[in-house]
Amino acid sequence: MARRARAVSLAFSAAAVLVAATSALAVQPDEILADSAMEQRARQISTGLRCLVCQNQSIDDSDAPLARDLRLLVRERLTAGDSDGAAIEFVVARYGDFVLLKPPFNVATLMLWISPLLLLLGGAWMALRAGRAAPRAVDRRDRLSASEQARLETVLKREQDDV
Repeated sequence: MARRARAVSLAFSAAAVLVAATSALAVQPDEILADSAMEQRARQISTGLRCLVCQNQSIDDSDAPLARDLRLLVRERLTAGDSDGAAIEFVVARYGDFVLLKPPFNVATLMLWISPLLLLLGGAWMALRAGRAAPRAVDRRDRLSASEQARLETVLKREQDDV
């Protein structure tokens, strides 16, 4: 059993290393800037920008051609002397707030920010309505006529005698 646990642990460790290595493979060697401080700035900016092809990865993690173009664009802007904020603003001006992995809270993105809360409240409301509409076990004997009540008593007595 210990041997199997060790094998599973080793497999998970290998998978974790491979997953971590994929983000390192996204940035190609020809993209890396000679100045390590500027490269670090570019990597920091790239982790906050969304790949418009993958949509759930940063451009730093994606190997899509558009992500590469955006990484090169960020590096070009930094090399031209832009600040981190100016480089981000340049990309946002071209692609909109959607390119940011953490979009700002403003009127244009209001629905993006409050939609999870609205969905949660809507689901709770529907669950409450479904709970209220569910049929309840009600003793309906009081709604029977006298003859129906007598017949029911006879049937129930017969069922008890059979058991």
